[in-house]
Amino acid sequence: MPGPSSGSSAGARERGRGPVVAALMLGMALAALDGTIVSTAVPQIVGDLGGFAVFSWLFSGYLLAVTVTLPVYGKLSDTFGRKPVLIAGIVVFLVGSLLCATAWSMASLIAFRVVQGLGGGALQGTVQTIAADLYPLKERPRIQAKLSTVWATSSVAGPALGGLLAGYADWRWIFLVNLPVGVVALWLIVRYLREPGRTTPSRTTAQGTRPGRRAPGRTTPASPGARTASALRHRVDWAGALAVFATGALLLTALVQGGVAWPWLSAPSFAFLGGSAVLAAVTVVIERRAAEPIIPGWVWRRRTIAAVNLALGALGLLMVAPTVFLPTYAQSVLGLGPIAAGFVLSAMTLSWPVSAALSNRVYNRVGFRQTAVIGIFLAMLILLAFPLLPFPGQAWQPALIMLLLGGALGLFQLPLIIGVQATVGWSERGTATASILFCRQVGQSVGAAVFGAVANSVLASRLADPPSPGLPRDLDSVSTALENPAALTAEALEYLRRAVDAAVDRVYLGAAVAAALALLVLLVLAPKRFPVIAEKDTD
Repeated sequence: MPGPSSGSSAGARERGRGPVVAALMLGMALAALDGTIVSTAVPQIVGDLGGFAVFSWLFSGYLLAVTVTLPVYGKLSDTFGRKPVLIAGIVVFLVGSLLCATAWSMASLIAFRVVQGLGGGALQGTVQTIAADLYPLKERPRIQAKLSTVWATSSVAGPALGGLLAGYADWRWIFLVNLPVGVVALWLIVRYLREPGRTTPSRTTAQGTRPGRRAPGRTTPASPGARTASALRHRVDWAGALAVFATGALLLTALVQGGVAWPWLSAPSFAFLGGSAVLAAVTVVIERRAAEPIIPGWVWRRRTIAAVNLALGALGLLMVAPTVFLPTYAQSVLGLGPIAAGFVLSAMTLSWPVSAALSNRVYNRVGFRQTAVIGIFLAMLILLAFPLLPFPGQAWQPALIMLLLGGALGLFQLPLIIGVQATVGWSERGTATASILFCRQVGQSVGAAVFGAVANSVLASRLADPPSPGLPRDLDSVSTALENPAALTAEALEYLRRAVDAAVDRVYLGAAVAAALALLVLLVLAPKRFPVIAEKDTD
């Protein structure tokens, strides 16, 4: 039994981890803020720099860079350690922020946003991996819930903060505010983060594994010195990294710009999609021949990781409904202002972290997969309830839907992430975590393209024979028209609101289908018990 000093020892460990946890939360806040903070400052940026026709690349360029670098940073963190990768990522992110603040044209700002994204990829993946390194399995829900809270709060607060800075200061401060926050995070990481050696993990019968079995390569370095010496012998798969980057860039460009910058059935779409397919085949060939591939084959050969990758890809798909279309619904159908619409969406950010923090009480009883199954099944039912809301309804009704959805998704996502991280050792955790985040990001890009097409298709059918001439024909134009209701007749205004309501309802039905796909993946592909590795606490 633990002696009298065990409580004080645990408290000392917690205090020692405190500065590192603070740094991780600051890094997560930076990555989350810069995904949304630019949105409300676009009018000021375009007014200063011009380039209205290409401003969407301020978001797309950042998203592209973050997504395609996640697998690369995951492998590098397994090879050289988390600390150097995270330090490099913060530095690149801060350099990109400073460059964005000095941009002289829209083209330069887009290029510098890509630089920011190159650092943001390291922030997202490595922060999640370090959090798993710092805490044993039973304590991980607590740190992950903190990170989820920071991510959700920062994502929702981003547009409001961007609007305040652009309206009352200058849009360049949107990027300059990153510098002090990033410098503090960098100092804390350099000063306090230590990567202690981990003993070689062994299989445990927990979660239904067979004792004594260990997959090839699932070992962790015995000491920091041994890890460094091992890293020096590693050969970085730069060809694979370049191939992964190029494949992801072409695919995401096709998904993000298709139906926006050019029609889906057009030469640019076919060129980008065809090029990404060819590069994907080339990437597979390169990765099969590489001694230490960026995306190793075991990521997809192990049932647990493959199933979670697909399930969280479906999560990225369904998340497009609340994050992209709910604000439009709140403003266009309910008649709320931007800030009030943000509060409707923020209801989800209140329940998600709480549910995630309490999820360990469920998965410790029924297992990781069963907990996630419960969460995604509830999420599917909640998404199906959205189209049943009355028209035009009250703001509390979609807010309640979002509150319930956040609780369900907290039970779904966090057990899967923690479960996968628990099935691999130190030397594979970065790659496994990055593969999960990569699939979720790709799912989000696919969802934006698919559900955007669904919404525009519904609107086109509703507006094919409008009651008044001159009504818009797509979602963006409808939203713009509804921002100036005085220019519309009462009949036209009512018709447009009902058209948007129908379009968003159809998107939520599509999100429910995505939830059903995730449920099917878990039931068919995921093992009933995750093969957890026992970790010895050496802190």
